[in-house]
Amino acid sequence: MKAVGSGHSFTAIAVSEEVLVDLSNYDEIVAIDKINQTVTVQSGIQLSKLNQALYENSLAMQNLGDIAYQTIAGAISTSTHGTGAKFTGIANQVVALRIVLADSSIVECSANVNAQLFSCARVGLGALGLISTVTLKVVPAFNLAVIEEPMRVDDVLQNLDLHVDSNDHFEFFWVPHTGWALTKRNNRNNLPIEPMSKMSHWYSKTLMENYAFGAVCMLGKARPSLIPKLAKALPSSGRNEYSDASHKVFASKRIIKFYEMEYAIPREACAEALNRVRRMVTDSGFFLNFPVEVRFTAPDEIPLSTASNRESAYIAVHIYKGMNYVPYFKEVESIMNSYQGRPHWGKLHFQSAATLASRYPQWDVFQAVRNQVDPQRMFSNQYLETVLGK
Repeated sequence: MKAVGSGHSFTAIAVSEEVLVDLSNYDEIVAIDKINQTVTVQSGIQLSKLNQALYENSLAMQNLGDIAYQTIAGAISTSTHGTGAKFTGIANQVVALRIVLADSSIVECSANVNAQLFSCARVGLGALGLISTVTLKVVPAFNLAVIEEPMRVDDVLQNLDLHVDSNDHFEFFWVPHTGWALTKRNNRNNLPIEPMSKMSHWYSKTLMENYAFGAVCMLGKARPSLIPKLAKALPSSGRNEYSDASHKVFASKRIIKFYEMEYAIPREACAEALNRVRRMVTDSGFFLNFPVEVRFTAPDEIPLSTASNRESAYIAVHIYKGMNYVPYFKEVESIMNSYQGRPHWGKLHFQSAATLASRYPQWDVFQAVRNQVDPQRMFSNQYLETVLGK
């Protein structure tokens, strides 16, 4: 038995061999507690609906990824994170869960009740039970002041700590076949918003980032040798400066279909690892029409979190749908293995339990909880057997 959310994961993590539970309509707000700043929701709620409800109550999630159509259960179960050196991923915002276990019992868990189950189930890969409700710690609503601009990638890497530490939320995209990075600096404030005009937003976020980029990808797929020339158009986007409500800035519309792999590595290894990827791309002769995304988070103590017990940098690579991703992804993964890289559980990778166990300090804690609550592996499937063992 498996549960499926919005179907965003690239892996087979939600594939069921017998029973698939669709939680699409299990998506209501259960309670909003403004005094204690918590929200309890049904597990099938999409982040976009949750964000809007919080915004209407002058609240917000403290950090988000760049996709808003994930369900809350899917986002936490795969260790979705966002960016910001002072902030953790979404799972670490969870303060309580209600879970249906394999024996059909309904269990409440938190840091004070069934604490070990709670610790593991926040990033549970769907292996411990069906998540029924999620209670999150939220914060007062805030705005984000945004500066988006291209920079030379060598300059970004040379001053990486400065960029990461002097901004609340910093990320960048290296454009393969160029020396450029597209940077994004988001900083929190409560000043009046100054959003893009509707026309500017449509031009930048819909036309350029989706339709125009999609056309470039289609042309590159048809004639890969053109990709290095086409790539030079991306850094010409210029500088954008605006501010808006946090949830409107964190998440972006994504129309283009692609394959993705993402690895978390120790933050201090980021510049070296990315430079190795850059050299590999040059030496290999790969033609790549998607930028390489780099983000950062604070550590947490969740056993199977990608940021478990270490400050983390995330390097994500993409290939346009219909193109062969395997050679490129395997080369990148080989580099990430050098840094005890941890794959995003919902994105493509080639790891197994044998290669992953040593990369998580609390691996055995998770396995003990799994053996306790699901000894017959009701909630397993082929993917989980591969990455967690039978």
